[in-house]
Amino acid sequence: MSRRQFLKQSSLFSLGILTYPMSGNALELGTENDVIIGHNTHRYKVNMNWGNLDALKTPVKDCHEMVQDSKGRIVLLTNHTKNNIIIYDKSGKLISTWGTQYPGGHGLTLVKENGEDFLLITDYERHQVIKTTIDGKVVFEIDYPADTGKYTNKEEFKPTETTVLENGDFYVADGYGNQYITHYNYKGELLNIFGGRGTENSQFLNAHGICYDNRDKNNPSLLISAREMNVLKRFDLKGNYLESIPVPGALICRPVIHKNDIYFAVLKSKNAPNSDSGFLLIMNQKNEVVSCPGATLPEYKNNRLEELYQTVRLFQHPHDVCIDNDENIYVAQWNSGQTYPIKLTRV
Repeated sequence: MSRRQFLKQSSLFSLGILTYPMSGNALELGTENDVIIGHNTHRYKVNMNWGNLDALKTPVKDCHEMVQDSKGRIVLLTNHTKNNIIIYDKSGKLISTWGTQYPGGHGLTLVKENGEDFLLITDYERHQVIKTTIDGKVVFEIDYPADTGKYTNKEEFKPTETTVLENGDFYVADGYGNQYITHYNYKGELLNIFGGRGTENSQFLNAHGICYDNRDKNNPSLLISAREMNVLKRFDLKGNYLESIPVPGALICRPVIHKNDIYFAVLKSKNAPNSDSGFLLIMNQKNEVVSCPGATLPEYKNNRLEELYQTVRLFQHPHDVCIDNDENIYVAQWNSGQTYPIKLTRV
């Protein structure tokens, strides 16, 4: 089914799209039937046709993650082994593709070294982290951290995400495996391991995403999503737990920091009857949720965030967001009928 057909069948342009009562301008009809979603200062016009390609020539399976490179191009990772990496210009025009060796391609992080772009790819089927040039040449591969004693075999290591520091150190989140966070230097040498499966503050259930937060230059930290727990956790760079930020009802994927805000794709609403009940979530510098495109208006009562849930049947398992230099959002989706990314234009 094409996304245009999905829109039509879902009746997006009518109030019949809503699965729950709405509030706070979650969806508006603008001029010429533009659809506007979001809240407060973060509102967006929906473009369902951005990046559509010939599926016979350039197919996708799950569109897992996206980044913008130093040239302003949008780089998409899919687990379709005909073309694991698809590179677009900002208008959605295809520039190039590469990659046939990443059947479990999941996490995609841009690395900048001496003016050159590299990529870190996590592949949970290969049980590896792979560093490549921007055009696909492999720089190194990292296997499961056997020497730590936390893993008995490679099958227990199913990495989902990485994040990189200014000095080239990087961290790996094992979100589908034993839930540990491993810390490496720029050469890929292991420095530390922390976390693990569990419900303690320092542990995770589905450590799906991780990012380096240097908005406070004096106190840089790591933000790690515990997706099944509906919590974003903060750690220092040595792996010490600092705090938890609850996001009730939201199964958040990786945090993406742009300027002073944190953006998330939310895979699904925790208590929704439909599995494709995802939306987006945006926090400000105070870690307050200020907008949920496709979902309820975020509200706090007694300093506690009310449970969030999908209101607009627009997204199908959104898995990642990429924010460009013009504040637009590109949304990659998992298990969405092999659809291409959605673009949201900031208004």
